[in-house]
Amino acid sequence: MAWWILIVAGLLETGWAVGLKYTEGFTRLVPSVLTGLAIVASMYLLSVAARTLPIGTAYAVWVGIGAAGAVVLGMVLFGESRNPARLFFLGLLLVSIVGLKFTSE
Repeated sequence: MAWWILIVAGLLETGWAVGLKYTEGFTRLVPSVLTGLAIVASMYLLSVAARTLPIGTAYAVWVGIGAAGAVVLGMVLFGESRNPARLFFLGLLLVSIVGLKFTSE
């Protein structure tokens, strides 16, 4: 169950990272409130998952999911670069996240 909680926490991290773009420096109320709620929920769920999982693994997977999700959504929503090198390193990040999951206790 801790892994599912951690995945949801990572997805929420993706949400707040992308949400920062929509807040326009926290000058827009609704995106700012939603981004703030996602930050709090994401960190809370990380702390719940870390009760069971090793903190190094939990934190790295949480950050990795958030980073990978932000990169993918940046490409989809904001037209960010999709060059082969960037996609290669995104793939390495995903392999690292999966590797941490399968090598944790």
